[in-house]
Amino acid sequence: MIVFDLCCSKGHLFEGWFGSSGEFGSQQARGLVSCPECGSPEVSKAPMAPAVPAKGSGQGKAPREDAATPVSNREIPPEVEKAMRALAKAQKKALADSKYVGDGFAEESRAMHYGEKEVEAIHGKATVKEAKDLLEEGIQVAPLPFPIAEPDELN
Repeated sequence: MIVFDLCCSKGHLFEGWFGSSGEFGSQQARGLVSCPECGSPEVSKAPMAPAVPAKGSGQGKAPREDAATPVSNREIPPEVEKAMRALAKAQKKALADSKYVGDGFAEESRAMHYGEKEVEAIHGKATVKEAKDLLEEGIQVAPLPFPIAEPDELN
Protein backbone atom coordinates (compact mmCIF):
# COMPACT_ATOMS: atom_id res chain seq x y z
CA MET A 1 0.00 0.00 0.00
CA ILE A 2 1.05 3.57 -0.68
CA VAL A 3 -0.42 6.63 1.03
CA PHE A 4 -0.77 9.97 -0.77
CA ASP A 5 -1.77 13.34 0.63
CA LEU A 6 -4.49 14.57 -1.71
CA CYS A 7 -6.08 17.96 -2.26
CA CYS A 8 -9.36 18.82 -4.00
CA SER A 9 -10.00 21.89 -6.13
CA LYS A 10 -11.58 23.62 -3.12
CA GLY A 11 -8.42 23.17 -1.02
CA HIS A 12 -9.58 20.33 1.24
CA LEU A 13 -6.65 18.10 2.24
CA PHE A 14 -7.12 14.38 2.85
CA GLU A 15 -5.29 11.08 2.62
CA GLY A 16 -5.72 8.31 0.07
CA TRP A 17 -4.44 4.72 0.22
CA PHE A 18 -3.66 2.90 -3.02
CA GLY A 19 -2.32 -0.52 -3.99
CA SER A 20 0.52 1.03 -6.00
CA SER A 21 1.71 4.44 -7.19
CA GLY A 22 0.02 3.92 -10.58
CA GLU A 23 -3.29 2.96 -9.00
CA PHE A 24 -4.04 6.59 -8.03
CA GLY A 25 -3.96 7.69 -11.68
CA SER A 26 -5.96 4.66 -12.77
CA GLN A 27 -8.69 5.22 -10.17
CA GLN A 28 -8.75 8.97 -10.86
CA ALA A 29 -9.18 8.36 -14.62
CA ARG A 30 -12.16 6.10 -13.86
CA GLY A 31 -13.76 8.76 -11.62
CA LEU A 32 -13.27 6.76 -8.43
CA VAL A 33 -11.34 9.41 -6.46
CA SER A 34 -13.26 12.27 -4.85
CA CYS A 35 -12.98 14.59 -1.87
CA PRO A 36 -14.63 13.11 1.24
CA GLU A 37 -15.56 16.59 2.47
CA CYS A 38 -17.21 18.15 -0.59
CA GLY A 39 -17.37 15.30 -3.12
CA SER A 40 -15.32 17.13 -5.75
CA PRO A 41 -13.79 14.74 -8.32
CA GLU A 42 -11.05 17.32 -9.09
CA VAL A 43 -8.34 15.80 -6.89
CA SER A 44 -4.56 16.03 -7.17
CA LYS A 45 -1.60 14.84 -5.13
CA ALA A 46 -0.43 17.32 -2.50
CA PRO A 47 3.31 17.81 -1.87
CA MET A 48 4.80 15.13 0.36
CA ALA A 49 8.20 14.74 2.00
CA PRO A 50 10.40 12.26 0.17
CA ALA A 51 11.82 9.26 2.00
CA VAL A 52 15.54 10.12 1.91
CA PRO A 53 17.88 7.53 3.44
CA ALA A 54 20.71 8.59 5.74
CA LYS A 55 24.24 8.78 4.31
CA GLY A 56 26.23 5.59 4.14
CA SER A 57 25.38 2.12 2.96
CA GLY A 58 22.44 1.80 5.31
CA GLN A 59 23.11 -1.92 5.64
CA GLY A 60 22.12 -3.41 8.93
CA LYS A 61 19.91 -0.45 9.82
CA ALA A 62 16.18 -0.73 10.29
CA PRO A 63 14.13 1.64 8.13
CA ARG A 64 13.04 4.83 9.84
CA GLU A 65 9.51 4.67 11.19
CA ASP A 66 8.68 8.08 9.74
CA ALA A 67 10.30 7.53 6.30
CA ALA A 68 7.02 7.89 4.39
CA THR A 69 5.26 10.39 6.65
CA PRO A 70 3.52 13.11 4.62
CA VAL A 71 4.68 16.71 5.06
CA SER A 72 1.29 17.71 6.41
CA ASN A 73 1.83 15.59 9.52
CA ARG A 74 5.31 16.94 10.28
CA GLU A 75 7.21 20.17 10.41
CA ILE A 76 8.01 21.29 6.87
CA PRO A 77 11.77 21.28 6.14
CA PRO A 78 13.04 24.84 5.46
CA GLU A 79 14.12 24.05 1.88
CA VAL A 80 10.68 22.60 1.06
CA GLU A 81 8.94 25.60 2.60
CA LYS A 82 11.19 27.94 0.58
CA ALA A 83 10.40 26.06 -2.65
CA MET A 84 6.65 26.09 -1.92
CA ARG A 85 6.73 29.83 -1.21
CA ALA A 86 8.57 30.45 -4.51
CA LEU A 87 6.00 28.36 -6.40
CA ALA A 88 3.12 30.19 -4.71
CA LYS A 89 4.70 33.57 -5.55
CA ALA A 90 5.19 32.56 -9.21
CA GLN A 91 1.58 31.30 -9.42
CA LYS A 92 0.26 34.53 -7.88
CA LYS A 93 2.24 36.58 -10.42
CA ALA A 94 0.96 34.45 -13.32
CA LEU A 95 -2.65 34.72 -12.14
CA ALA A 96 -2.48 38.50 -11.67
CA ASP A 97 -2.90 39.02 -15.42
CA SER A 98 -5.19 36.04 -15.93
CA LYS A 99 -9.00 36.01 -16.04
CA TYR A 100 -10.86 33.47 -13.86
CA VAL A 101 -13.43 31.58 -15.98
CA GLY A 102 -14.54 28.96 -13.43
CA ASP A 103 -16.11 25.78 -14.82
CA GLY A 104 -16.05 27.27 -18.33
CA PHE A 105 -12.29 26.74 -18.70
CA ALA A 106 -12.49 24.02 -21.38
CA GLU A 107 -15.10 25.90 -23.42
CA GLU A 108 -13.19 29.21 -23.21
CA SER A 109 -9.90 27.52 -24.14
CA ARG A 110 -11.47 25.92 -27.22
CA ALA A 111 -13.07 29.18 -28.33
CA MET A 112 -9.71 30.95 -28.21
CA HIS A 113 -7.87 28.05 -29.88
CA TYR A 114 -10.30 27.92 -32.79
CA GLY A 115 -10.37 31.71 -33.27
CA GLU A 116 -13.92 32.22 -32.02
CA LYS A 117 -12.72 34.48 -29.23
CA GLU A 118 -9.76 36.81 -28.67
CA VAL A 119 -6.81 35.06 -27.00
CA GLU A 120 -6.17 36.04 -23.37
CA ALA A 121 -4.66 34.43 -20.29
CA ILE A 122 -7.31 32.47 -18.38
CA HIS A 123 -7.52 30.06 -15.47
CA GLY A 124 -10.40 28.04 -14.08
CA LYS A 125 -11.64 24.51 -13.51
CA ALA A 126 -11.54 21.47 -15.77
CA THR A 127 -12.13 17.82 -15.07
CA VAL A 128 -9.36 15.35 -15.84
CA LYS A 129 -11.31 14.23 -18.93
CA GLU A 130 -11.76 17.83 -20.15
CA ALA A 131 -8.04 18.52 -19.70
CA LYS A 132 -7.09 15.33 -21.59
CA ASP A 133 -9.52 16.21 -24.39
CA LEU A 134 -8.01 19.69 -24.69
CA LEU A 135 -4.51 18.24 -24.91
CA GLU A 136 -5.61 15.74 -27.57
CA GLU A 137 -6.95 18.68 -29.62
CA GLY A 138 -3.57 20.40 -29.38
CA ILE A 139 -4.71 23.01 -26.87
CA GLN A 140 -2.03 23.76 -24.30
CA VAL A 141 -3.15 23.53 -20.66
CA ALA A 142 -1.29 23.09 -17.39
CA PRO A 143 -2.44 22.43 -13.83
CA LEU A 144 -1.75 25.03 -11.17
CA PRO A 145 0.67 23.86 -8.47
CA PHE A 146 -1.62 25.07 -5.68
CA PRO A 147 -5.40 25.31 -5.37
CA ILE A 148 -6.82 28.80 -5.78
CA ALA A 149 -9.75 30.43 -4.06
CA GLU A 150 -12.60 31.31 -6.38
CA PRO A 151 -13.14 35.10 -6.60
CA ASP A 152 -16.62 34.74 -5.04
CA GLU A 153 -15.10 33.04 -1.98
CA LEU A 154 -12.49 35.72 -1.23
CA ASN A 155 -13.08 38.24 1.56
